[in-house]
Amino acid sequence: MTTFVTRLLTAATVLAGSASAQTTGGYPPLRDYLMPRDVEVAMAGTAAPPNVVAGATIKVLTTAGYQVVRQGRNGFVCEVMRGWSAPTYTPRQFRGFVYDAKIRAPICFDPVASRTVLPYYELRSRLGMGGKAPDQIAEAVAAAYAEGRLPKRDGVSFAYMWSAGQYLGEGIGHWHPHMMVFAPYYDNTMVGGNEFGSSFPQLSDDAGTPFAVVVIPVDPSLALQGNASQ
Repeated sequence: MTTFVTRLLTAATVLAGSASAQTTGGYPPLRDYLMPRDVEVAMAGTAAPPNVVAGATIKVLTTAGYQVVRQGRNGFVCEVMRGWSAPTYTPRQFRGFVYDAKIRAPICFDPVASRTVLPYYELRSRLGMGGKAPDQIAEAVAAAYAEGRLPKRDGVSFAYMWSAGQYLGEGIGHWHPHMMVFAPYYDNTMVGGNEFGSSFPQLSDDAGTPFAVVVIPVDPSLALQGNASQ
């Protein structure tokens, strides 16, 4: 891990040079990313099965970032991620999703992911809301992780993304309901080398880094409709 942290710091230095030449424009108005609170709470409630959501903390996006609207009791945290949750490093073509204000990604983090993974996504959100471009977000995330301002990911954790209402960007759309497996340093060969976008487990984000994500599609009939938070 020490070697990788050194690499992250090196990457942060390189990205700082390229980011200095970038503008922070290109984002739609923040209002385009926001949702009516009751609609967002309802959508967050479709991220996971009702027995999970019933005891989960619910957060919604505001102009000041994500805020708790309902405190839970089971350690899960559900919210609707936006385009700022796009991969930090790879696949590179998806990093531009930060500019897509239509993306809605209801997700429910398990208790471990709520502590170790959620802070990473919420940092990305704050950076995007501040107008940072993809390289600048990657620079800031690398520095935060290397300097200990983001929790270290020493083990696997999970999140549900079962909402029928999810929209994950152009070319992906609603996709399958799926489990997110936060598997530090995994690459696609470690889950069988399955094709990207297939119905088999696959490495979706940031292979070989602490932020690597494996997605495991589930039966489409399990996609959750309506307001599961009530």
